[in-house]
Amino acid sequence: MADYLITVNEEELEYKTSDVESLDCISVNSQTLHVLENNRAFEVEILHSDFLNKTISLSVNGNKYDVKLEDEYDQQVKKMGLLSVTTQKLNEVKAPMPGLIVEVMVNEGDEIVEGTPLLVLSAMKMENVIMAQGEGKIQSIEVKKDDAVEKGQLIIKME
Repeated sequence: MADYLITVNEEELEYKTSDVESLDCISVNSQTLHVLENNRAFEVEILHSDFLNKTISLSVNGNKYDVKLEDEYDQQVKKMGLLSVTTQKLNEVKAPMPGLIVEVMVNEGDEIVEGTPLLVLSAMKMENVIMAQGEGKIQSIEVKKDDAVEKGQLIIKME
């Protein structure tokens, strides 16, 4: 099993830790890297990163690539079938922390699936996009823009 399985735009590539460590790479700034490979220079810009899901969107010399990284643990979990897809029926959405509702991104009657952005909650000077953790239909929205909410407060009811 490879140390890393990297999926680039649907193509799977296997890499060892030594391959990654041997990269000739210099950080230009927080979003840009300069990479040398076989006497060729590449400018790599980080467009978007999702560390929780181990995905990143890159621009390499102006060409966009979507990359997913799987380490040995991720590969073993996948091999064991522990990532089998199951959908979860969502009944209600509660505030994960106290804060202020900045934006409501859905309407009553909307059909949603897991990962649908529901609302933006401002807490501790950060804006957090609250995503659906399952699927369902929005029955009622219990908050509106500029409402203050407490942790655990019901914000959306689902059918």
